[in-house]
Amino acid sequence: MGGFFGVASKDDCITDLYYGTDYHSHLGTMRGGMASVNKGKLGFDRYIHDIRTTQFRSKFEDDVERMSGNYGIGVISDFDDQPLLIVSHLGKYSIVTVGRINNIKELAESAFNEKGGHFAEVTEGEVNPTELVASLINSKENFTEGIRYAQDQIEGSCSLLILTKDGVYAARDKYGRTPIVIGSKAGSFAATMESCSFFNLDYTHKKDLTPGEIVLMTEDGIEQLYAGGKEMKMCSFLWVYYGYPASTYEGRNVEESRNACGAKLAAQENIDVDTICGIPDSGIGHGLGYAAASGVPYRRTFVKYTPTWPRSFMPQNQNARNLVARMKLIPVTQLIKDRKLLFCEDSIVRGTQLRDNIKRVFETGAKEVHMRAACPPLLFGCPYLNFSRSKSVLDLIARRKINEMEGAEVEPPAEYLDPDSDKHKEMCRRIAEHLGITSVKYQRLDDLLDAIGIGEEKLCTYCWNKKG
Repeated sequence: MGGFFGVASKDDCITDLYYGTDYHSHLGTMRGGMASVNKGKLGFDRYIHDIRTTQFRSKFEDDVERMSGNYGIGVISDFDDQPLLIVSHLGKYSIVTVGRINNIKELAESAFNEKGGHFAEVTEGEVNPTELVASLINSKENFTEGIRYAQDQIEGSCSLLILTKDGVYAARDKYGRTPIVIGSKAGSFAATMESCSFFNLDYTHKKDLTPGEIVLMTEDGIEQLYAGGKEMKMCSFLWVYYGYPASTYEGRNVEESRNACGAKLAAQENIDVDTICGIPDSGIGHGLGYAAASGVPYRRTFVKYTPTWPRSFMPQNQNARNLVARMKLIPVTQLIKDRKLLFCEDSIVRGTQLRDNIKRVFETGAKEVHMRAACPPLLFGCPYLNFSRSKSVLDLIARRKINEMEGAEVEPPAEYLDPDSDKHKEMCRRIAEHLGITSVKYQRLDDLLDAIGIGEEKLCTYCWNKKG
């Protein structure tokens, strides 16, 4: 998916830039980058590194000593090299983007049809999406017009930061699918996708940008260049999984929302179990909420070995991801043996790693293992954000079971979206059987939306019901 951090300060901003960008490491696994400039000067410092096997901080700790500037931007990216340095009629600038451009080929072809249009070739001959965004911006007379034009042309989403000698531009994507939060402290302003980056850097929340809003940050303040629109379709999955627990978007804290989500899962049933657990780390907040509401104690039956093992989806190869997932989760035998366990998980995607983990729990001596997903069944691939490596919706275990029941590859009939329907219950039974779990249940969509708590009309629920 990716995340970014930008800062404008009257003093050197590199320390804030370094740590602020690092606080987005949970959002990306491929590339990290930072760029900085001193006010009124054209010379940019920029560094980009591969972070697939080494954490962001360790890759950039030497670069920080070589960088200087009072304006800066940084990014954690899942795909392309960023930040880019661009020279155009708008001047020299650096740019980072987060989002997904579904019509990138069409936009690139349109640029090629313009006399002199060209792009640097990247992996497998594809166009760097951030470079494409820059070309759209450069086609207009100023940054504000260019950013608005790019947002209108892009099918998907694109939030961005632009670093210039005059300040840092921040622009939230047209429908606010990802957040941009503005913070301030004496002599400094910052823009971030994760508000948790503010606390230890002494920034206080100032505002959330509205969908499509464009601002210019300098050490003197925030200038609004475009007010944006009113329609918001923010990604619900930020509260379910991607968002960091300490972050708050649109006034709703992630951990608070997950606790509420777990409580609503507990309210759906009265099940006889000994222990509530959470699959580390994304299921913990939901599990704690379930335990508090049910009165059943929460225990860490799995502990995560984080000192050396990277995130489970980091390797490109599925077998390698499965190996990492297995190695980093260690079962606690004394809390598992002869007990009936209920696990909370953020979601059930393919089920490959989950099946292996549950098998290990039974091998450790569990009597029963029940799984509760904090969101409805994933039925559709996201067309707006790059948060899944699934090549096809047929990778989704819920879709596979639906096709199995229907006897063909089909668009999921409405009954499967209704948790009270017989077809939904049969789908859950088959998923449980496939995974080797005693039972599986999913969160109701209305309960999830209520747990998030910012209003259904402001949220995208495409991956569950194709409404985005």
